[in-house]
Amino acid sequence: IYTYSGLFLVTVNPYKMINIYNPDFIRIYSKRNEKAEDENSTQANSDEDESLRPHIFGTAQKAFENLIANRNDQSILVTGESGAGKTENTKKVIQYILSVSTNNNNKDNALILENQILQANPIMESFGNATTVRNLNSSRFGKFIKIQIDIAKKELSGAHIDWYLLEKSRVISQDSKERNYHVFYQLLKGASEKMLDKLLISQTSVKDYEYLKNGLTTSIDSINDKQGFQELVKAFKVINFTENEIFSVFKILSIILHLGNIHFKNLSNDTKQAVLSEDSDKVIEETSQLLGIPTQAFKKSFLNSKIKIGKEVVNQQRTAIQAKFSIDALSKSLYEKLFQYLIDKINENFKSSTDSDNVFDENLDNYIGILDIAGFEIFDKNSFEQLCINYTNEKLQQFFNHHMFVLEQSEYMKEGISWKYIDFGNELKPTIELIEGTDADKRKTNIFSILNEECVVPKGTDKSFIEKLFKELEVKDSKIDKTNLPFRANKLRDGFLIKHYAGNVDYSVDGWLNKNKDPLSASMIELLANSNDTFVSDLFNLGSLEINAIDSPVKDSSPRKKTGMFRTVAKRHKEQLTSLMDQLSKTYPHFVRCILPNNEKKPGTFNDKIVLHQLRCNGVLEGIRIARSGYPNRIDFKTFATHYSLLSNISFSGIKNNSDYKQTCELILDGLELEPEVYKIGLTKLFFRNGVLAKLEKKREEKLAAIFSNFNAIARGSLVRKNFQLKLQRFRASQVLITNFQKYAENN
Repeated sequence: IYTYSGLFLVTVNPYKMINIYNPDFIRIYSKRNEKAEDENSTQANSDEDESLRPHIFGTAQKAFENLIANRNDQSILVTGESGAGKTENTKKVIQYILSVSTNNNNKDNALILENQILQANPIMESFGNATTVRNLNSSRFGKFIKIQIDIAKKELSGAHIDWYLLEKSRVISQDSKERNYHVFYQLLKGASEKMLDKLLISQTSVKDYEYLKNGLTTSIDSINDKQGFQELVKAFKVINFTENEIFSVFKILSIILHLGNIHFKNLSNDTKQAVLSEDSDKVIEETSQLLGIPTQAFKKSFLNSKIKIGKEVVNQQRTAIQAKFSIDALSKSLYEKLFQYLIDKINENFKSSTDSDNVFDENLDNYIGILDIAGFEIFDKNSFEQLCINYTNEKLQQFFNHHMFVLEQSEYMKEGISWKYIDFGNELKPTIELIEGTDADKRKTNIFSILNEECVVPKGTDKSFIEKLFKELEVKDSKIDKTNLPFRANKLRDGFLIKHYAGNVDYSVDGWLNKNKDPLSASMIELLANSNDTFVSDLFNLGSLEINAIDSPVKDSSPRKKTGMFRTVAKRHKEQLTSLMDQLSKTYPHFVRCILPNNEKKPGTFNDKIVLHQLRCNGVLEGIRIARSGYPNRIDFKTFATHYSLLSNISFSGIKNNSDYKQTCELILDGLELEPEVYKIGLTKLFFRNGVLAKLEKKREEKLAAIFSNFNAIARGSLVRKNFQLKLQRFRASQVLITNFQKYAENN
């Protein structure tokens, strides 16, 4: 279900199948491009085609037209809550672009690349999607899919995927009504006994694995994990994974499942030293066998950690809690590295069908990029993950605000309109700088810098972090109204509130330091990097052997200096987001906002409160606010003159060109006696403040009502008089007849 709101295409999940995505609809929306070609058009339409209803295909077609006409990279930003339809709309955009960029000349060759792009999706969904409370197939990472087009030939030439914000914490824990990533269940249900034996998986029940059993363990009718496994293996083969590579991928998953089943306990006489639980000896042997490392060295790597004191390196004991944390950190790191490997492999195999050695290069051909990323989140309890997601959406909203400002400015300048320019993107700067800091003053403290600093100091805790936040960022002046400040403490002073564009969000800091670090010890990294399993060793030799390093979701090709400083999740996310915004700033953007109509997943049910909340979080209301601040209603001279002429006594005789219509409009406006600040006269159209046209339309309706009322009175009066005359004539005729009959009777 689609509609437009300014620059946004707003899409509502109907929770039922609607037949509006078949090839017939693709042909309908691509006809505009064909028509433009027939007319030798050199400029793409800047406005939505009024003859076509709002549709995701319409947005995709507009991006394709702009790409061809202006030779400018395009981006389509798809955001929304989990279950609102982001992934499905992204698929439809890809489906449309692949269809219109394939023709008879390149059909056979393009099908190879097209099939690879389509088959990349089952891989990303298996490893990046999970069942949540709101969505059975929720994407738990953000992706920017670039489809490269050879403009001269209007043909598909390449593709590339960047990814962001993988929810690593889901690997080790989930809500009781949610699941881990699909691929774990697909492996247990779909793999053959022979493969499971090679992976040392003897139990196939979800309840046998620590990382799975605390989530949803019952089967879901609409999810077929066995079939999902078969589709995953098929997709691997299309993307040119070898049998050994496929097995190595599944082996990492088996390792993670094994790691979750390793348990520790503290000795009764030594609470500072953890030891393995009795049921974990076999598990750790199998895990080290799969990892290709010595069992004893593996045990030692998480039971003890190496720290540097002066010039000496000494071993430090670990408690059971610390050892378990180390295992969980390894599991998350393995999964993230595996995810990076899969995306790299997919990108390597997105090769041009006409040139097998072609590698995606945005400097050679232009591209359409589709960004599918989680929307703004406000939960009962908001943690570090919500801050990262909301920080991302704050930057994206700033990007939209600035884009809208640029469009408004260019429109007013083109029409010669005098207007006080306001860059609404600057309104969000205080909140963004509160989170990430500013390049102008790098010494200025911010939430990320304080969090990173507390992760470095030896005795940093969540409590010391929140205390430092209050010390550095809280406004102490009691006379100031703190409700409008970007940062303030919550009522219990165990968390803080940030004023976002979508509203105030209360953040809890429980576990933030651990989530920001996810550290692997130096001994653990060294051990895995020297594994006799090439696949495992390669994962830990991809550019990051720093102590307690946080692995980068976007690989950095530049050589890193081993300074001993580790890269935190916050730092890495900031770098990722900066890279993404740099890419988006070089494109012409299109905006899609996905809406969840209700929380029950029922068709035909529209919850006003839930939808309004999403419109606020998605920035749709913000876009309306910005539009209302200027002259959002525009109408060309001819339309205004012909539509509103009855509000004046202007005659249309002699009007031949646009300048005549402009003069007519000026005369009409003078007669209406509007305030000068509520409208502007441009070169080709009129601009009105919000609500002015509505008032004019009301006056027009009143005038029309009066005209029709008078016409009705005249017509009815005429009919009554005519009817009366007819009756009068009949009466007179009857009187004549009566008189004649009476005389006749008298005479006879």
